[in-house]
Amino acid sequence: MAFKHHDRIGDSPIIDAGLYVDNEIGGAVATGVSEVIIKTLGSHLIVELMRNRLAPHTACKEAVIRAVKKVPDAENLPVYYIAVNKEGEFGAYGTNRAFEYAVYTESKGNTLHQADGVF
Repeated sequence: MAFKHHDRIGDSPIIDAGLYVDNEIGGAVATGVSEVIIKTLGSHLIVELMRNRLAPHTACKEAVIRAVKKVPDAENLPVYYIAVNKEGEFGAYGTNRAFEYAVYTESKGNTLHQADGVF
C-alpha cells in the first residue's frame, strides 16, 4: 500500500477481523485495506451470520455492506471476504468484482471463482 507506515500491522493476525473460525460453523477470511477490515470485524460477523443459517456468499455480502455503511469511502477501497461453512459451501464478496479466488474439492480439483461485488 502506498505511503503505509513502516511498522503497520495488517488485519490477518487479528482474530475476528482478518480471520475467524468456529469448528461448529465454518470460517471466514479477509483481504484488502486492513483499516476497514479491522474497524468492522467482518470475519467474525460472517461466521455469526452463518451460525444463523445464512449462506457463506450472503454472509460475506452482509459484511461488505456493513463496512461500506460504517467506514467513509470504503466502497472505493479493496475489501474482500471469503467464507466456507461446515457443509463445504463457500462464497465470497467484495467492494468490486476484481477479486478472484481458487477452491479445491476432491471431485473438481482446483476451480477459479470471481467474488461478487456491487460497489
